Parts: sequence; structure tokens; C-alpha cells
Amino acid sequence: MEQDFTIFHPNIVGLDVHSRQINACCLKTNEDGTSEIEQTVFGTFYTSLMELADWIQARDVNVAIMESTGIYWKLPQAVLSSRGIECIVANARAVKNAPGRKTDTSDALWLAIIGRAGLVRGSFVPPQEISTLREKCRHRQKLVSMLAAEKNRMHKVLFDAGVRLSN
Repeated sequence: MEQDFTIFHPNIVGLDVHSRQINACCLKTNEDGTSEIEQTVFGTFYTSLMELADWIQARDVNVAIMESTGIYWKLPQAVLSSRGIECIVANARAVKNAPGRKTDTSDALWLAIIGRAGLVRGSFVPPQEISTLREKCRHRQKLVSMLAAEKNRMHKVLFDAGVRLSN
């Protein structure tokens, strides 16, 4: 595979992440400058993600790139990061509008190609402590909102029954 761009990551893995499977494409640069492509599919359960991390590390790759699609990227990113693999989580809009990408395997290859060239800026992924704190704050905000809605419903039921607590 010939290229006309600077290679920022000579060995990279593109991951097309879905709810039930992850398509992985390893793009390696050999010493003679030629490229080698290897593709496979993994599941999304924790044991399959550990197999994915083993597969990536066995190929001497320390960078993986994936789209930030829904919530599906979170667990693979956490597992790979915990194993010392740098994860570039790309905004889906920044990598989607490419012609000729019709299958999941070609999506994974496309991610590897543009990641290798450094054409994608990774999204901010907060550390685990901050993510946990954000989740707790959002959950608390949701509970406070639900409590206010229930209070309003109760006031309405009592008002309809002729009981006015506010007066």
C-alpha cells in the first residue's frame, strides 16, 4: 500500500466498535516500508476485550483508534488503556464522511489509515475518577428532578381533591 503522507503511528489498530462485536484492523509498517494488514473480529464481553488487548499487544502495537459511537466505546477504551495501549477516541463526524466505506472491516481499515497519518484528533476522555464523579452528579441531578416532578404531581392531586397545602 503506497502512501503520500507522513506516518505518525507506524503500527496502529483501527477498531469499528458495535454493541455485539468489534472489528479490528492492524496496520503495520515493515522495515522495508511496506504495509501489512491483519483483520479479525472480537466480541464485546470483558473476556473478549482482554483477548483483543492481547491480540494488539502481540502485534507490537501501542495505539488504537476508534469512533465515539454511543456508549459502546467506553469499555473497550477502559480495558485497552488499563493495558497500556493508547486509545484515540475520534468524533464519529470527523471520520464518517469518507467515500467507499461500506463494511465494518473497511471502516476499521479506514480508521487505521487516517489514524496512522495523524489526521484525526482524539476527543477528550476524562480519567476514571472524573468519569465516576460525573456519573454520580448526573444521577443525583436526575433524582432531584424526579423528586420535584413527584412533588408537583402530588400537589396537583391534592389540589384537584380540594386540599391546598400552599395556603
